[in-house]
Amino acid sequence: QVQFVESGGGLVQPGGSLRLSCTGSGSIFSIYVIGWYRQAPGKQRELVASITGGGTTNYADSVKGRFTISRVNAKNTVFLEMNNLKPEDTAVYCCSRVGYNDWGQGTQVTVSS
Repeated sequence: QVQFVESGGGLVQPGGSLRLSCTGSGSIFSIYVIGWYRQAPGKQRELVASITGGGTTNYADSVKGRFTISRVNAKNTVFLEMNNLKPEDTAVYCCSRVGYNDWGQGTQVTVSS
């Protein structure tokens, strides 16, 4: 199992930006597709962005054009740059290998004026 530690969340006003980071354990991190997920209160967890070891990315329609996922394999780290944040982006964000359940504590993102 890979363990992830997420950071970078916080309270931001609508239209603001945040950069989330997650760092994973393991020596073969680069072979996995890594996803950023979010779960809002009362809602199911959803995949918002994913990235392959080679850097191919995919995004949920709700975040396309606003979020950017990237990774640095040498540091076992995946980033999520979030711009033009909206109140509906409020959730706990966490990362995992896609298809696995590597859930950590996550990081809270709150978008509110």
